Amino acid sequence: DWMIGLFRSGGPEQQRHAGLSQFLIDLKSSGISIRPIRDLTGHEDFNEAVFDDVFVPEDMLIGAEGNGWAQVTSELILERSGPERYMTTFPLMTAAAVEIGKDERLRNSDVSVEGLGRLVAHHAVIRQMSLSVNTALSRGEEPNTQAAMVKDLGNDLEQRVPTVVRELLDAPPPGTSGSDVDRLLSFVTQAAPSYSLRGGTREILRSIIAKSLSSQ
Repeated sequence: DWMIGLFRSGGPEQQRHAGLSQFLIDLKSSGISIRPIRDLTGHEDFNEAVFDDVFVPEDMLIGAEGNGWAQVTSELILERSGPERYMTTFPLMTAAAVEIGKDERLRNSDVSVEGLGRLVAHHAVIRQMSLSVNTALSRGEEPNTQAAMVKDLGNDLEQRVPTVVRELLDAPPPGTSGSDVDRLLSFVTQAAPSYSLRGGTREILRSIIAKSLSSQ
């Protein structure tokens, strides 16, 4: 029903990030068309929004005019470092642990135990990093670099989990057995490619990190 848009409200003489403002947009307004972009799972988490001569009233301005870029980057800190970085694949990891526990061969395998342990350790580290960013935000800080690092490392975990789980369980191709862990594995395998797109691609994140490190 509604969306937040970042638009240039200043003139062309403005600097690259100056003159940008955020507005609350009523999606029932004339001239707006939404085109869903479906991923491999059939979900529509991304959309293409096209604006054709759309009028937005001045009282729909969010925050201060011209301060849109600063507002967006602050919002992205929350998105990039949030719990979805480690919770997206947590159900699959938990289901895999249950399967390993039920199978004597896997339960007594050093490879399975070590592999699952590495996933749990990686998960714990990302969770702690996420909490540390939240703590910094509560102190009024703007940990842009730290949030970018959480997302980059979190994406690595999110996209690695289905491959590791499949190897640890010596599982057939996802979507063939019908078990609970198979259904989760099938979904995550298909959804994982999009995890490094939302909230900024890896290239953007690593550029933020590199610029921060080079300035120190």
